[in-house]
Amino acid sequence: MKKNIHPKYFSEATVRCACGNEFKVGSTKPEIKVEVCSKCHPFFTGESRFVDTEGKIEKFKKKYAQFYEKQISE
Repeated sequence: MKKNIHPKYFSEATVRCACGNEFKVGSTKPEIKVEVCSKCHPFFTGESRFVDTEGKIEKFKKKYAQFYEKQISE
């Protein structure tokens, strides 16, 4: 087997959530930033709230709206 092909493993990597929660896991990155964790996800909390206020489709349409308007006007 080849030597030195595996990335460095951090046994105490920190995961930081947008809600402010932090916890330690094992990872190949020293720090991981996430938007939703088990403390704020509606499935685990039982709350009925929107996690993502703007979905991926809306973000895509917003990003390329000018491009489509130019094609329609031509």
